[in-house]
This record gives sequence, C-alpha cells and structure tokens, in this order.
Amino acid sequence: MKQTVLIVDDEPAIRELLDITLSRMGLATISAATLGEAQRQLRASPPNLCLTDMRLPDGNGISLVETIAADFPQVPVAMITAHGSVETAITALKAGAFDFISKPIELERLRNLVSTALRMADASHDPAQAATPERGQELIGTSAAITTLRQQALKLARSQAPVHIQGESGSGKEVVARLIHNHGPRAAAPFVAVNCGAIPHELMESELFGHVKGSFTGANRDKPGLFQAAEGGTLFLDEVADLPLAMQVKLLRAIQEKAVRPVGSSEEVATDVRVLSATHRNLAREVEAGRFRNDLYYRINVIDVHVPPLRERLDDLPALVERIIQRIAGDGDGRPQLRDGALTAMRNYDFPGNVRELENILERAWALSDGEYISADDLQLNLRPPATPAKAAREMGAGIDFEAALGDLEGYLEDVERQIISAALEQCRWNKTATAKLLGISFRSLRYRLQKLKLDE
Repeated sequence: MKQTVLIVDDEPAIRELLDITLSRMGLATISAATLGEAQRQLRASPPNLCLTDMRLPDGNGISLVETIAADFPQVPVAMITAHGSVETAITALKAGAFDFISKPIELERLRNLVSTALRMADASHDPAQAATPERGQELIGTSAAITTLRQQALKLARSQAPVHIQGESGSGKEVVARLIHNHGPRAAAPFVAVNCGAIPHELMESELFGHVKGSFTGANRDKPGLFQAAEGGTLFLDEVADLPLAMQVKLLRAIQEKAVRPVGSSEEVATDVRVLSATHRNLAREVEAGRFRNDLYYRINVIDVHVPPLRERLDDLPALVERIIQRIAGDGDGRPQLRDGALTAMRNYDFPGNVRELENILERAWALSDGEYISADDLQLNLRPPATPAKAAREMGAGIDFEAALGDLEGYLEDVERQIISAALEQCRWNKTATAKLLGISFRSLRYRLQKLKLDE
C-alpha cells in the first residue's frame, strides 16, 4: 500500500508541483487548500507525512503543526516557508515541525526531506528500527534529572530542529547528541563529532567544508569536509563557542542554505545534514560579550538541552560505577568490587570533571588496588568537595582589604590573582588546559600569567 502525503497550500500551482513530484516517488497525495479542510482530512485518514504552507486563507500553518504534534504525533509535518524567512522556520520547528523547506521549492531538497521524514514515520511505528547504542554511549541512571533528559532526547530525535546541548565539561553532552542521532531517521547514516576548539583557526574552513586541489600550498588533492562526511546523518559541533567570528558567518550560511563552498571552489555543494552543537559556556553571555554572533546563536539554539552535572545526580553513582567497571574490566572474571566506604567517599566528592573524571578515578583506582577490591584509599579523593577558586581564595584570607592595597595596588592585585590561579590549578589537578577553561581565559593568557606570577616554577 502506498504511503500518503497530505499537501496543504492555497496555491494550485504549488499543490500540482508537489503532487507530480511525490507521485514520481511512488507516493499517494491528498490535497487541501485551507486549514479547516486539512484538519478534516487528518481526522478522516491520518497521512504518513504532511507538507503545509505557512499562510492559509483561514489561519496559519503553525496552528496545523501544533494540532498534528498534539493529536497525531506519529505524523511528521514539514513547513513550506517564504525564501529567507528564518524566523518563521524557527517558530515552526519550536512548534513541533519536523523540518522546513523554502520557496521557490528545490525538488532535490524536497525529495531528501520527504525520504527522511518517511523513514522517521516508519521508525516510529517500528521501534526495532532505531539504532542500538554502543556500550558507553547510553545515558546511564534513573534519577529524575537523567530520566527527564532521556525523554527529551528521544522526543527531539523525531525532529530535524537544530539542538544546542549545554553542560559542564565531562557531563556527557556527546552522549546526548548520539542518543538523539541513534533514535532518529538518520541513525543509519554517519554521526560525525568535531571539537571546534581543537582545530587550528587557519585550517577550520577546510576541515568543515573541504577544499579543492591547488586551493592552497599542500592541497595536492580534493578533500571533502566534515559536512560532506556527515552527509545524510548528523554533524555534532562540540565547543561551538570556540569558533572564531569569521568562521561563525560561514557556518551560519551553511546551515541556512544547506550547502557549503569548499575552499578554492566557485560552486556550492548541497548538503543534507542535521547540526547539533554543544558547549560548556553560556552562549547568551558570549553573545552579550560580542564573542558569538547573535544570528548564529538563534539559528543553532532553536531547542536548548541542559545536561546536569554529576554532583546533581549522585543517585546514579552506583549504576555509573558498575557500568564503568564493567567496561574497564571487560567480560572476564577479574572485575573488582567496591569495599564499604568507597561509594560513600565518592558521594562526598564534588566531581568537577563529572562523568569523565569518575571514569579516570576508577581506572586509576583499579590500577592501584589489589585487583579484587577498590577501597576509599584507592580512589585518592579528598572527602570534602574541592573548593571553587573564589571559595579557596576566601579561605586563604584573600577578601578585599582596602588598607593592604594602599601604596602598592599592583602588588596587592597580583597577590589576589596568584591565589585565585593557584586554587584553580589545584582544583583542576594542575591541568593547565582545564584551568584556563575554568577561569574563562585562553591557554596562552594562562601561560603568560603563570610566568608573570612565577607560578610556572
């Protein structure tokens, strides 16, 4: 039996174009010229997909999107918007639309959208089609925070809306992104993750968009970029706040136009990629500070997801510890057990590095243990939570002291800065990269301050 697409548009020419294109794809179509007619068609026989225009004689397409999302959640709906109407597209995605397509309609883009939407509809009827996440790529735990996050991720998997994932370093942002990918219509296609802070600025455009032979010294062959590598799938931009402003402009165009221009090429290459992004920073503050473009912020932050830090879901510690030990020890019989007090010691720890730090702690503890049991001493934790730099500074008597600053303001400020940086280094276990991120400064700036304050010795 043919799959059915409901076309809702008051322009006969658009309805005819869509009908011809979809019929050639082997699909049956039902047409409606008004919002009321579309709602009657939905109640009479729910389709496999709905394509609706924004402006209708008796209402707007957003109302239809909301109705379908509430009453027919198994039916994906895509919005047809005016060219360049990004605000309308974002409104539709937030209302529950699967995706959008702009007028004048590009037929190849339409075919890709319809194929992806129908795959999603098939997956919603057959959960077995969803990809099974690899070990270590699940959201582990049953706490209220992680249960809500899991439900939110599974819901977002049904959409093509850009999602921004915010959370502290090591909290599991990429795990959430993979969960969204693995349970969506793109699960069988590539998931490509890139850390934007790890790519040198001068190579970033080539890495993301690719380059053609001869475009610069050393470009001895054509090279596809990460957008092309993720074709049909998901591109995860981790630490997106680290993108330089010039690159942010090009990324915005690539997302809006669904096309990229390789370095040295005169032509754009169409791409079919869902973009997910993440950062440990507050993007709204980055926008206020002028370090992140306002238009790109609203384009990638259509839906915001917050990943809670480990200290806010300590009820999940037993399940996390069991899974990590299982991964470390493998399937053999030499799996170590926790002694009494080890779990209590972890519950009293603040985990500034979150789940990633927990993994490192357990790997180190297993190496230091007798092989059968892991004790609290093996964990090498301070039983009190590590102090934040501000708290540590206060404990060392670094409160504001007006009298001490008189006559030597520079020396006084250097003492305060020295104590704060020392506390931050201690919290980050003398990892300078982590310390720079914690303090919100560049690695180069931290290195200069360490030399100036004679802390590098």
